Amino acid sequence: MDYIHLNDMEFYGYHGVLPEEKKLGQRFRVTVSLAVSLEDAGLTDDLEKTVNYAEVYDLCKMVIEGEPVKLIETAAEIIASGILESYPEKVSGIRVVLVKPDPPIPGHYASVSVDITRGRFE
Repeated sequence: MDYIHLNDMEFYGYHGVLPEEKKLGQRFRVTVSLAVSLEDAGLTDDLEKTVNYAEVYDLCKMVIEGEPVKLIETAAEIIASGILESYPEKVSGIRVVLVKPDPPIPGHYASVSVDITRGRFE
């Protein structure tokens, strides 16, 4: 299996449970890994034979900068299902890592994140 990775995309959104998250917003980082077959695209140099990662970026941006949800788990699920639905013949699996670098909770830590993997299983 081959992979396309979109690493550390950064967006500003208003997701969260706490009132200040909904009012002030915060940065989010998203890394998406798509399980795809890249051989045909590599041999033909044809964009139609792969996944257009500019479209994947736009979908991630739309989710993070769009309608707020309480949980980053929910945002990650929306991204994963949106990509799987957009590319039913090309993407066989997806991994979404969604990082909240500055959550408004006290303590010393680098960030909080969720890491989900979804795929088509027969």
